[in-house]
Amino acid sequence: MSIKLRRRGWLAAGLAVVMGAAVIALVPQLGFSRTAPAQLWSDEPPKASGQTVQAPDWVAIAKALKPAVVNVSTKKMESGPSVPKGMDPDDPFSQFFRQFERRPHAVRSLGSGFIIHADGYIVSNNHVVDGASEIRVRLSDGRELPAKVLGRDPKTDLVLLKIEATGLPTIPVGDSSTLEAGAPVMAIGNPFGLAQTVTTGIVSGTGRVIGGGPYDDFIQTDASINPGNSGGPLINARGQAIGINAAIFSQSGGSIGIGFAIPVNLAKPVLTQLADSGRVVRGWLGVAIQPVTPELAKSLKLSDSTGALVSSVTDDSPAEKAGLKAGDVIVEFNGERVAKADRLPSAVAVTPVGREVPISIVRDGKPLKLTAKIGEQAETREAAAKPERAPAKLGLSVEPVTPRLAREMKLKDTQGVIVRAVEDDSPAAEAGIQAGDVIVEVDRHTVRNPDDMRRRLDDHAKGTPVLMLLHRGEGSLFVTIDA
Repeated sequence: MSIKLRRRGWLAAGLAVVMGAAVIALVPQLGFSRTAPAQLWSDEPPKASGQTVQAPDWVAIAKALKPAVVNVSTKKMESGPSVPKGMDPDDPFSQFFRQFERRPHAVRSLGSGFIIHADGYIVSNNHVVDGASEIRVRLSDGRELPAKVLGRDPKTDLVLLKIEATGLPTIPVGDSSTLEAGAPVMAIGNPFGLAQTVTTGIVSGTGRVIGGGPYDDFIQTDASINPGNSGGPLINARGQAIGINAAIFSQSGGSIGIGFAIPVNLAKPVLTQLADSGRVVRGWLGVAIQPVTPELAKSLKLSDSTGALVSSVTDDSPAEKAGLKAGDVIVEFNGERVAKADRLPSAVAVTPVGREVPISIVRDGKPLKLTAKIGEQAETREAAAKPERAPAKLGLSVEPVTPRLAREMKLKDTQGVIVRAVEDDSPAAEAGIQAGDVIVEVDRHTVRNPDDMRRRLDDHAKGTPVLMLLHRGEGSLFVTIDA
């Protein structure tokens, strides 16, 4: 029997999802303003009847917090399979299967989230809304409102949503660093679409590494988490959110008592940056590291196997400038002991860019102290240079034309963007655009990638048709879309 690790999202999608080229869903601007409040969340425990809720009164805590848990529903476009996996696209039988390929169709999914600020700031999992062309939030009072993505961070699987509402109930945010195995916890969410479901259990473990990304540091709990719980809060006995439910370990797709949540202490700096600027800036040291095994510890003349072994140092990086070398073992970073190698990336990531931090290392069995000035991770530098822009609502999703796609689809070149899905009754569908078309020009400007397309659409004059040049099969054609 195979054992799978699954994220708890709309359709119980697997946690370890192998992604191809990023798909950009062209979604509308909803007119939201970005003015982040000075304090995004409260850390005050909820009160019942004028008194602080005393643990472990789950009934009182559930009554106080359930109104702040929301249902997150999404819509995205998907196409049915055509050629069976593993079949050569050039095989004559593949042509037979292609005739059964379904047209792109809307798929609706459900997840959870919770309100952390009364002005409509909602935290959830990035995988809940990934690829969505439409996001709606249903509140406990029955209202259903459109939501805007203020920012997302796939590396921690977090997203910050915003709805236009005020005076909303909120869930206070606690301190996940104080959690210990055995502590009582409560999960609130919408499993299988059953709204406002409450389950309780304990913390089974902390600091779990489950292959969920570069900043693996999950809380393990036996509180039942099922499909639809993704993005909901994990609550401590004081009525504070100390985790964001994200995944389960399952043999069947349902809960077997092994669930995982993202610690709020990992989420706090991410959410703050998403509220302020829509992106996350992370610190960068410039080293590749690995765990110190007992065998390596002996060879490196170490007293134990703690720390992070530097396997390589990036040229012209903060690490190189600080004097770090391959073979060094980092045992302390910025005043904090590095017990395990997998803790160092998170410690570096949350360090402010430009700060000089002390680093304690062991080199050839001898202790040594260095100072490094933390840089900025490359992907955030690129994001700052190329901010994501929301295009007009055309009703299609696109992705870059990679060499692999060019070979599979027998395209003439690798420029342009390939249309992966077209929404029914959308402006793109009315213009005759089809899945598989390659957009090579927008308003007579060459389009090399999705960013080019976004820029051209942003620069397009409102109220006039968008002119596009498409490659379809062996031919080319112009189309106009009413934007």
